[in-house]
Amino acid sequence: MKKTIIAAAALTAFGAATASAQVIEQPKFFDNIYIGLDGGVTTPMSHNAFFGSMRGVAGLHIGKQITPVFGVGAEGYFGVNTSSWNGHLHSSTAFDNSYVGAYGTVDLFNLFGGYNCGVRPFTIEAMAGAGWGHDYFAKSDGVDDYNYFATKVGLNFNFNVTDHFTIALKPSITWNMNGDFDQSATAYDVNKATFNLMAGVTYRFGDGFKCVRPYDQAEVDGLNAQVNELRAAVAATSAAADAATLENAALAAQLQEALNRKPEVIKEVSNRYNSVRFVFFRVGSYKITADQMPNVEMIAEYMANHPNSKVVIKGYASPEGNYDFNIKLAKNRAEAVKNVLTSKYKIASSRITAEGEGIGNMFEEPSWNRVSICTLESAAK
Repeated sequence: MKKTIIAAAALTAFGAATASAQVIEQPKFFDNIYIGLDGGVTTPMSHNAFFGSMRGVAGLHIGKQITPVFGVGAEGYFGVNTSSWNGHLHSSTAFDNSYVGAYGTVDLFNLFGGYNCGVRPFTIEAMAGAGWGHDYFAKSDGVDDYNYFATKVGLNFNFNVTDHFTIALKPSITWNMNGDFDQSATAYDVNKATFNLMAGVTYRFGDGFKCVRPYDQAEVDGLNAQVNELRAAVAATSAAADAATLENAALAAQLQEALNRKPEVIKEVSNRYNSVRFVFFRVGSYKITADQMPNVEMIAEYMANHPNSKVVIKGYASPEGNYDFNIKLAKNRAEAVKNVLTSKYKIASSRITAEGEGIGNMFEEPSWNRVSICTLESAAK
């Protein structure tokens, strides 16, 4: 008896420790309650034919799974009156005997294998209980009904068909802890024991035990810091995107303004119009015509009045015609103005610079580019 109690207590303590090591969500009060029906046979362990004295038994059980390992419950069952275990003594009721008691269970799979956060297809439970036994006798035999203290141990082989329904095979042994018709002497005796083999159907209420991840403040703080960093990065990225959008809008406005602006043709100009004279030529010619001589004369007159002045003559040709010919033509037009200044107006050649500039594009009118542009430079400059 002591060894059985110590073993049961050790298993219970170890099971509770194993369950507490799991991180399991606290179930509600009415979660993991179960109820079921049992049916099977019972027979004496000795002094009777094992199969010949076997009779049917039926009962009811109800309980609650406290942890994935440890559960408690209550049960009751009645043996059907088919024969007598005591020779000539017979029950006057439909039952030979009954038992009502409380029990505890230990799930061996969850105890040694750990809880896997779900319902296993098959488990084995160790069961131990104690309660009140009662034998029924006929008054005509002159024997009163008999009450006794009983203990019970067994195994439950559970086949979990679904998360809520279980079919179980339950072999067990029940001891009459009192002496024969003496309810004061308590002892384990095989001669006062019965073997029970029952099958049960159980329905479990609730969703069972749910595993949750343990709360770790350091990990939460770290994740919050990462979230804040990501938020800051998103804010910075958003600000940069807004700035880029504004810059793009400004550039788009500048581009549209540039597209809408009329093109400007940059021409060779001088703020000193009084120092520039033009000598125009006919197409393909570098001969100075009579109508252009007044312009040459104005240059000569200026240089005569300003002995230290100089003139730079740049000859141009319009784009029509052969390129190589136009290059020579531009040079000849500059030289033509220089020759008139030196030969007719006696201006020293050292004061004159004549250069051919090739194809001219100063004027939108092509014919105007057949010209020699003469720029006068005073001694002060």
